Amino acid sequence: MKKIIVQLNKTFDNRVRLGIMSMLMVNDWVDFTTLRDLLELSDGRLASHIKALEEEQFIEVRKQFVGRKPNTSYRATKAGKKAFTDHLDALERMIKGVKE
Repeated sequence: MKKIIVQLNKTFDNRVRLGIMSMLMVNDWVDFTTLRDLLELSDGRLASHIKALEEEQFIEVRKQFVGRKPNTSYRATKAGKKAFTDHLDALERMIKGVKE
């Protein structure tokens, strides 16, 4: 069991980061407002978790204008997708190990 637990990625320990990555894994781009509203977070709280994922290079940021309004969107990078998938695989192995 100890070998499995060290395979968990500490970046995804927080439920907010887990939620962000879950949404980005199944969508090409998700804008800040959508993430904030679906995860029911304040702007500041979401921004701090996004920053942590950016620092790990797990997400990519796109800033653009939609009409005359600025719009910031995010997507999971290739490295982010792999890290998240590896994390989920480790969780699954841990659950199966406990069941057996």
